[in-house]
Amino acid sequence: MKKVYGPVPSRRLGRSLGVGPIPFKTCDYSCVYCQLGRTTHMTIQRKDFFPPEEMLNEIRRVIEVESSHSHSKIDFVTFVGEGEPTLCKSLGWLIRKTKEIADIPTAVDTNGSLLYREDVRNDLSQADVVMPSLDAGTAETFRRINRPHRGIDFEAVVEGMEKFRQEYDGEIWAEVMLVKGLNDSEEELEAIKSRLRPIEPNRTYINVPIRPPAEPWAVPPDKESIALAHAILSDVNVVDITAEETGEFSAEGFTNPEDAILAIIRRHPMREEQVIDTLKKFEVEEREVHDSLTRLEESGKIKKVKYREKIFWLTMEEKRGHD
Repeated sequence: MKKVYGPVPSRRLGRSLGVGPIPFKTCDYSCVYCQLGRTTHMTIQRKDFFPPEEMLNEIRRVIEVESSHSHSKIDFVTFVGEGEPTLCKSLGWLIRKTKEIADIPTAVDTNGSLLYREDVRNDLSQADVVMPSLDAGTAETFRRINRPHRGIDFEAVVEGMEKFRQEYDGEIWAEVMLVKGLNDSEEELEAIKSRLRPIEPNRTYINVPIRPPAEPWAVPPDKESIALAHAILSDVNVVDITAEETGEFSAEGFTNPEDAILAIIRRHPMREEQVIDTLKKFEVEEREVHDSLTRLEESGKIKKVKYREKIFWLTMEEKRGHD
């Protein structure tokens, strides 16, 4: 399985080349809203899950292919993957070496849980943009929405983000994922704001679950609650990204539609119309795309889910352990 995918359209980063240094659903959270489903390998142990040199070579190859296309542009190389990227022990080395390969900004999409660790802060300090999540202002709500590893303490998480802000010269783009009935009340939003202020984010993105979440009840708040969030969080540089992303996904590097489908939706569940548009490069008819989706579904590799009146395609969950 390739560790580099895209570029994919990102509402925050434009055309983003994704790097996944973590195996599928390896994380220290199991967020109720996660588009990849429940965490199947819960851990707080940092290690190299894949050979760093192989990942770097793949980053180099994809950047070379993309740069050879005059119409192609990568806005960011983003370390995100299929779990929590800061669990990768060589993340700092990968960021540094990627910046040596090409003059492209780097970003890390993280839950921010391990920023209390000095080695993690040092690794992330090499990125141009760090995007931590902060979905709660209290330990109780944190446990309900993020469902963290038993070794993660909420106060340590927030203090780690504050310390990182004091040490880091780059941009911090915080994200608050709003889930109806969990963190969308005035009291919860005020608590979140009180935690964000010392972090001094350059931007605070308000997001909602736009793809099928791990728990079917984890749905977006109503428009009034989103408007309330805007009003309360307005002094922490709030930006709304509650609309669905637009733009084309890249299927470069794949020789057949089924490989491309599996690789992309493994990290980024897609609406059915997005799948069809992405696979046009293979010069196949829409009927053939549907046939490929049917074969993959019957083989148990992917599944179809209806969410908010739209059809999405997701990969099937894998079973792993807990440590």
